[in-house]
Amino acid sequence: MARIGVLTGGGDCPGLNAVIRAVVRKGVADGHELVGYRYGWAGLLERDAEPLTVESTKGILPRGGTILGSSRTNPYKKDGGGTEAVRAGMAAFDVDVLVPIGGEDTLGVAARLAADGVPVVGVPKTIDNDLKGTDYTFGFQTAVQIATDAVDRLHTTAESHNRVMVLEVMGRHAGFIAAHAGMAGGGDVILVPERPFDIEVVCDHLRRRHAHGRTFSIVVVSEGAVPQEGTLTTSGEAGRLDAFGHERLGGIAVTLESEIERRTGYETRMTILGHVQRGGTPTAFDRVLATRFGVAAAEAVTAQQSGVMVALRGTDIVTVPISEALGDPKTLDDKFFADAEVFFG
Repeated sequence: MARIGVLTGGGDCPGLNAVIRAVVRKGVADGHELVGYRYGWAGLLERDAEPLTVESTKGILPRGGTILGSSRTNPYKKDGGGTEAVRAGMAAFDVDVLVPIGGEDTLGVAARLAADGVPVVGVPKTIDNDLKGTDYTFGFQTAVQIATDAVDRLHTTAESHNRVMVLEVMGRHAGFIAAHAGMAGGGDVILVPERPFDIEVVCDHLRRRHAHGRTFSIVVVSEGAVPQEGTLTTSGEAGRLDAFGHERLGGIAVTLESEIERRTGYETRMTILGHVQRGGTPTAFDRVLATRFGVAAAEAVTAQQSGVMVALRGTDIVTVPISEALGDPKTLDDKFFADAEVFFG
């Protein structure tokens, strides 16, 4: 049997511990031994690991975050990194196969390792739900529930003060969280990265709503939403990049707050939900999906598969090439957005 090395990379996400627990339970049942690398690829490069046993992973199912810790370390950008450094980190703990749990960046590293002959089985993870190859990723439903709760709460304060409330949620390339939470919470305008917005159209929606006797409105916006070219200047954290070259986003709500109030005269306030969406206890859906992913990953190791990741297709858990998750992100379905748009204004 194999010795499996597990790691969690990228942003933390509700359900990570459920995956770790499931890989361990199924892996041990199939005769494997397991090791957990601390802080993602950094732990593997620095040879920082701990044994994972059924006993050590008891009670972690409902916990948010990851007991292994995470980082955005890119082993191909770090001094002394690369495939041979990864192999050395595996050899230090007699690890035969890696099970990295992460998003496009983590899985991109996994695909590169697999191409170099390193045995790898990936588990897809992102609260944004923008990974191709799988219908849903764990963590997404929890983030939507948290954002929906925020919309519900903002309704009461907006109505009490006759205000427009702008809620910024996560979503760099795709508006799944904004669209789902906005629809579930009764948002009056939803702005997503897939559809550059015209600020005057947004304000017209709000004016029309107020003209029909409503004295407050809710605008739900993805952090990656952008105005149509030449219509509005935004500010943010341009130029700040992570180890994988991604620009740090956030702040579109600040621009919308000032522009909506200036153009309409309606008192406007904004809330940036931020990392709250990634924290805390995962929902039942995400616990179940993460558990099924973990079991399937251990089964793939037993079947000696490599270069694959587990995925949800309909109601089935399958394995697909890791390459299916890479490249352009999965984006929001046009029909879903059209359904939400029925309720704008």
